[in-house]
Amino acid sequence: MELRIGVVGLGAIGRDHVQRLSRRITGCKVAAVAEVNEKVGREIAGQYDAKFYADGEELINSPEVQAVMVTTWDPAHAQYVMASIKANKPVFCEKPLATEVEACEEIIRAEQELGRRVVQVGFMRRYDPGYQELKKTIREGKIGQPMIVHACHRNMSHAATMTSEMSIKNSGVHEIDVLRWLLEDEYVSGQVVLPRQSRISAKEGLQDPQIMMLRTQKGICIDVEISQSSGYGYDIQCEVVGDLGTARLPDPPSVATKTNCSHTTAIMPDWQNRFIEAYNIELQDWVDHARNGLEPAGASAWDGYIACLTAHVLGQCRAEGGMAKEIKLPQRPGFYC
Repeated sequence: MELRIGVVGLGAIGRDHVQRLSRRITGCKVAAVAEVNEKVGREIAGQYDAKFYADGEELINSPEVQAVMVTTWDPAHAQYVMASIKANKPVFCEKPLATEVEACEEIIRAEQELGRRVVQVGFMRRYDPGYQELKKTIREGKIGQPMIVHACHRNMSHAATMTSEMSIKNSGVHEIDVLRWLLEDEYVSGQVVLPRQSRISAKEGLQDPQIMMLRTQKGICIDVEISQSSGYGYDIQCEVVGDLGTARLPDPPSVATKTNCSHTTAIMPDWQNRFIEAYNIELQDWVDHARNGLEPAGASAWDGYIACLTAHVLGQCRAEGGMAKEIKLPQRPGFYC
């Protein structure tokens, strides 16, 4: 039996996921879509033989929808995740879970009251084969115990709506989640260092780049460069330094060419191309679990909460001049163990 999915929000990632669910993921059908832009919503609904809703909560409460995907703009995520929990329906929410810590806490309480996990947060890097292999290398002890992590998240360019705060809450949140998952460790402190300003971003009033500095319970020191205007491509790097060696996240496979006295290798232009395989694996896993009545296996509401809380503390550090702050994490409820 196909899982009938309702998608709320049809921006870039929403349209991308509707296409992916319809053409690449098995065992499901996009049964309904909701979008505030009625023209766009009706056009996509017609293209995929789905029912159109002008209101996201009406879609969520529709008996024809068995599972929900939330791909709206970030500030609306919490509203539709809460509505899905109240409707007792599996919900896949693109990152972040919410833009405010208090909203994440409300979601966690509601899910525990429901008595079963229904929320999965779209941190797709956990499903990326490169990150999976890197985690396997660390777990097997091939590089000894991790001591340092160097990472970067460079976008070629950014949307006009990007802000200095969003640079961490929207882009850096991926690093915050995947490094915690990769190292199987929790953060205890963080700070933000602001290097020399990019001339490109300075013209737009954006503080860029930014460097997130994190320390974990085991004493691992992490530095992550977040750049919104690299100008050359979408570049994700991660190197883990252990006491017996180092391990580096592989670049996506690309043909190297030698012409005109130069040696070149292509770089991905954006996230849609770089993590296409991770998205496919992630959504197939979510559909398989929801279709069989199982709790989701991906990032939980708790993981989304920790990422939001960490990003919030780092945002405070940047706003207050970059001084390090303690990251006070509450004890993980047994419900999420």
